[in-house]
Amino acid sequence: MPELKSLRENFPTLSADDAPIYLDNACMTLRPQSVIDAVGTYYSKHPSCGGRSIHRYANQVSQKMADSRRKMASFINSPSAEQVIFTQNTTNSLNQVAKGLSWQERDIVLTSDREHNSNLIPWLQLEREQGIDHRVVTSLPNNLFDMEAFEAACADAGGRLRLVSMPQVGNLDGVEYPIKEIASVAHDHGAMMMVDAAQSAPHMPLDVQRMDIDFMAFSVHKMLGPSGVGILWGKEELLQDMRTLSAGGETVKWSEYEDLEWAGIPHRFEGGLSNYAGIIGAGAAIDYLEKVGMQRIHEHETKLNGILTNGVKDLQGISIIGPEDAKLRGGICSMLLDGFEAHELAIVLDESANIMVRSGMHCVHSWFRSRGIEDGSLRASCYFYNTEDEINTMVETMQELHSVLF
Repeated sequence: MPELKSLRENFPTLSADDAPIYLDNACMTLRPQSVIDAVGTYYSKHPSCGGRSIHRYANQVSQKMADSRRKMASFINSPSAEQVIFTQNTTNSLNQVAKGLSWQERDIVLTSDREHNSNLIPWLQLEREQGIDHRVVTSLPNNLFDMEAFEAACADAGGRLRLVSMPQVGNLDGVEYPIKEIASVAHDHGAMMMVDAAQSAPHMPLDVQRMDIDFMAFSVHKMLGPSGVGILWGKEELLQDMRTLSAGGETVKWSEYEDLEWAGIPHRFEGGLSNYAGIIGAGAAIDYLEKVGMQRIHEHETKLNGILTNGVKDLQGISIIGPEDAKLRGGICSMLLDGFEAHELAIVLDESANIMVRSGMHCVHSWFRSRGIEDGSLRASCYFYNTEDEINTMVETMQELHSVLF
């Protein structure tokens, strides 16, 4: 990426003398100064409520929120900005759909076998509390999506299939799912399609219309934005019929002691005072990402992952989760360690080499526990501000530690 050095200068944490090699981007990315400034400007220049008061502070906030909503709609190619709902995070967005839809006993929901807890636990709750039937589609041995198994599961569900909910990119291993094809099969069986885009929205171009999906959820803190802001997108007719989980505040046009009239979308789903600073910062994050270019981001991360993969894949006692080809894992490289705890190695990397990675089960406990893996894995995840020199340092450090610890 030609402007890499200048881009890194936009990030205060990367400009410091003791800047770390930050490879925990699948959890949370760093923030550029423009996003930090956008948040700070809210608190220092117009710290007020949006969508309520009519004084100039409030009007400024309302306008900036509307701008952020339009930018987000354009980012995912939504037909309308009103279909973009601001939430707290991906988890909140997925739960809004799971618990906002009306269910019948024995309705079937299909997920994959590598779901983040946020796209598993809500369905287990509904299975226990409302009697839905949650079923898991098993992946191929290399973690690629098994379309034949999915089609068989849809056929077996028959007319009871209500929803398919899957990630576009796996949080565990970076493997991309063929969402457009999955959605097509789901719709052929009369089911809705929801996409967990937490690991795709920050890393590749998105187009909800081209994918022909019904719902999408993602978090802004994984794509340069502030924490505490998520996005729920849905088809208008489905949002109109969905129950809000945050009733109150400005979610209604009016209320009386015994009656009310709901506000239109998106406002009926945004009850209470919003994270105004975060929403404004989210708009600044979209501005930054679009200047960099989502396709370029994806290509750069994949290239870095290839360097990392080639450097560690042949080390005895280390195995990579998912397909060996880094092109099939985007910017994520999760490693299983034979005879050594992932948490301990993560601490060693941090303290001895200033390298920050993620260790553990990455909220995909079901996958690890089904395989009897108790320590989880070591996950390195790249972003566009990471450099080849950083990845080479990671490889060299892993090789040195391997010679001592394994």
